[in-house]
Amino acid sequence: MTGAVLYGAPAPGLVDIPAGAVQVSPLIPGSQDLAAMADGSVERAVVLAPGGVIERDYVLAQALRVLKPGAPLLAFAPKDKGGGRLRKALEAFGCTVGEDARRHHRFCQTVRPAAPARLAEAVAAGAPRLSPGLGVWTQPGVFSWDRVDPGSARLMGVLPALVGRGADLGCGLGLLAQRVLASPAVTALGCIDIDRRAVECARRNLDDPRVEVAWADVRQGPARGDLDFVVMNPPFHDGGVEDKALGVAFVTKAAAMLRRGGVCWLVANRHLPYEQALSAAFESYAVRDDGQGYKVIEARR
Repeated sequence: MTGAVLYGAPAPGLVDIPAGAVQVSPLIPGSQDLAAMADGSVERAVVLAPGGVIERDYVLAQALRVLKPGAPLLAFAPKDKGGGRLRKALEAFGCTVGEDARRHHRFCQTVRPAAPARLAEAVAAGAPRLSPGLGVWTQPGVFSWDRVDPGSARLMGVLPALVGRGADLGCGLGLLAQRVLASPAVTALGCIDIDRRAVECARRNLDDPRVEVAWADVRQGPARGDLDFVVMNPPFHDGGVEDKALGVAFVTKAAAMLRRGGVCWLVANRHLPYEQALSAAFESYAVRDDGQGYKVIEARR
């Protein structure tokens, strides 16, 4: 029996987190997998609910599934990111819900009903699946889970055949990595993502002995200094808030992973100011493609 689980990383002081709570968010490397926990094995759950409807219902359904009957659940979210819809979502599972608002969030308190409704449907809707359109394994909640990201598509359209050992930082489902691996001159490719769901899908999508997929925060990884190339579509949102420093950290890490003369190919939204970081970390860089709101940059170490 697990005492309590915590899904997400709430701001300090926003909620009381039970002592010893087990982290179960897929966006925190090293956390446990809520979907792998046994039915009725948890005594309390605290959930910072995701904003996407399918993902949110999947997480709430999994939390209710693992709670023992009568155990408390606190679910909350920012008012402008799904908080106003939490009560109805929980009521649809058969919960009786108390609600309050503070610090721009909505908080819903309930207990696990003896016989919750439609848990199986919500779990099935949010589970990993093979996408006929994409031709890869994916899961709601993963970045660009149901379509090819237009920035990544732009990068794939101009990326030359690469050579040697490289890395894909923030690999997602592995679509960019598939393009890289089309070059037989690529001898090894390390794929890294902070989202466990993306990593699990990428491992299925990249069935290639040259690939190693790791669940990790790129910013905290080792600076190898020996790679021939890095490819990336750097994230620029953290917790739903635009954070240009996140992309800058990816640029700095990419340079630290490359050997002298190594190349980094990246795509970014045109408005993102990465040029100063590129000038500081690389010997040279050039824009190789610019259109539809994106810029593709080649940078040499």
